[in-house]
Amino acid sequence: MEVDGEMDQKFLQQFRCLGTTDKEELVMELKRYIGPHINDDTAAFFLDMSDWNLQDAICSYFDVENLENLPSMTFIRDDTIGEGESIPPNTKFTKKWELQNSGTSKWPAGCILKFSGGVQMARQDRVILDQLQPGERMVVCLEMTSPGEPGIYEGKWRVSTATGSYFGDVIWVIVTVSEGGTLALMQQLSQMQDLGSPEGKITSCPHGNPFYRHLPERIPGRRKEDNGPDEDHQSMQT
Repeated sequence: MEVDGEMDQKFLQQFRCLGTTDKEELVMELKRYIGPHINDDTAAFFLDMSDWNLQDAICSYFDVENLENLPSMTFIRDDTIGEGESIPPNTKFTKKWELQNSGTSKWPAGCILKFSGGVQMARQDRVILDQLQPGERMVVCLEMTSPGEPGIYEGKWRVSTATGSYFGDVIWVIVTVSEGGTLALMQQLSQMQDLGSPEGKITSCPHGNPFYRHLPERIPGRRKEDNGPDEDHQSMQT
């Protein structure tokens, strides 16, 4: 029977765990591979969690260590013009997100914001991010096109290191497509208003630039509300 086979496999695994190598020796081996900075209790914990399989315990330890050493990212807000409004089918629109390095160390080189699931509506599937300092924020703008049929569509974006490890909040794109949608019209009106806005008060994303970073608040002689994007703080176009 299938159940008997599963039980046999379970007993075989337990037998292998209680084999010729005793647990004290496994603890010593794990410490030898990982280093003297872990104590016997920590080594025993990872071995016990891995059914006293040395290779699995080593992998589990480094998985946890890498997770703890990942950068931090907080999704501050969605600044998309017309957010929450529906949009007509096959219509271009722009998503605008503000992100922050909420950790205690500078982001490593090569961090990206990448599409990770759902319906892909953007022209590109990733954007290279700046190496933000702790507490620093940036705005990411992505040009997208709505699907061709009415309905509700979702897409998921995440920040990743250069090695592919995700970190920080999940960013969702939730779009309602309908024939009478007004989101794109609202963004067009906002762009027209920007043409007559005072310098530094840009409400939409800079044309042709998929993302830019806010000016630091420490710049003297400028009010916070007047801080707009400038050449020294714009990111390279992907």
